Amino acid sequence: MTIHPIHPIHPAGPVDPARAPADGGPMTRSAAAAVQDAPIAVRCRAVTKTYGTGQSAVRALRGVDIDVHKGELLMLVGPSGCGKTTLISVVAGVLDRDGGDCTVLGEDFAKLGPAKTTAFRARNVGFVFQSFNLIPTLTIAENVSVPLLINGVGRAEALRRAKELLGRVGLGDRTKDHPNKLSGGQQQRVAISRALIHGPRLLVCDEPTSALDHATGTKVMELLREVASGGDLSLVVVTHDQRIYEFADRVAEMDDGRVERITTGLGHKTAEIHAGREAAEAMARGRAPARPAAGDRP
Repeated sequence: MTIHPIHPIHPAGPVDPARAPADGGPMTRSAAAAVQDAPIAVRCRAVTKTYGTGQSAVRALRGVDIDVHKGELLMLVGPSGCGKTTLISVVAGVLDRDGGDCTVLGEDFAKLGPAKTTAFRARNVGFVFQSFNLIPTLTIAENVSVPLLINGVGRAEALRRAKELLGRVGLGDRTKDHPNKLSGGQQQRVAISRALIHGPRLLVCDEPTSALDHATGTKVMELLREVASGGDLSLVVVTHDQRIYEFADRVAEMDDGRVERITTGLGHKTAEIHAGREAAEAMARGRAPARPAAGDRP
């Protein structure tokens, strides 16, 4: 399952070859290092959020500090109720914070106001929901086209782009079907396509593999990993699924409304395994493996 480059509505910056592996696989170690040196897409400092008041108040976020780099796939992990979904909702601009500072792609939603925040989110943010949230009365092509329609693209053009993108994720022959005709993995690919169709610079995913078997979940993460390799798109993925940690550049562990620890993901180790397999296959075919790109270390 392969997704090809998506042309956003707004101009995008150039792709950094060091962060875009030609095979769409996990990043090399030098590429992972490049992500760490990349500009900051999201910066949160001392962010707080409380639901309710008085004795019934629940402090969901208790002073969160976290950065997300451009071109990075950051995973948020931790026990249920620790604040992960609240944090990504604040980052995506669908929930107001109570305190602290948070800038997303250079903008502070608290200063923009509701109308400008909605317009900014429509252009720049994609959200993949845990339960897909596809509209059952629309075909999957119509579902995917919704963000384009919101951004003023004509219906015919929006449907054309939606069908093209669905073809890139292996659903080109299902564009006229309704969501209830698709498997969970297929619905998730539709949801991801809808989140990507307008060329966002920030993609937020809430438990994208929770309803999927391991094989399908791996395919979904391979798709997200490939999308993130373009350099300008940042991904924040909430998950309980330890099987997909290998796709992360970094893993942020949350507990009781705080980010307790951030560690390097396992993507570089997966890349080493992938490179080893490539070399073995090349030797079996009687030729030398491809030389690493400039700056990559063996």
